[in-house]
Amino acid sequence: MADDIQEQLKSYKTAPFDARFPNQNQTKNCFQNYLDFHRCTKALTAKGADTTRCEWFRRVYKSICPMSWVSKWNDQLEEGTFPGKI
Repeated sequence: MADDIQEQLKSYKTAPFDARFPNQNQTKNCFQNYLDFHRCTKALTAKGADTTRCEWFRRVYKSICPMSWVSKWNDQLEEGTFPGKI
């Protein structure tokens, strides 16, 4: 399974189509992948497992989210004021 993930990451260019977000506006897709990355990282770190699987979510949100949003969300996470549930 890890080899399969590594192959997907190597061939990654931009966020693929996600049927959960069929509209042109990708704001929800951006936010959901940001949340998924942090939830995945938190869960796997708590288990002591390798977080390489979470890399997919990070690459997706970095390719579709404005960096100003990501920067603001990271600041909010550090301050403990992030509105999402991680």
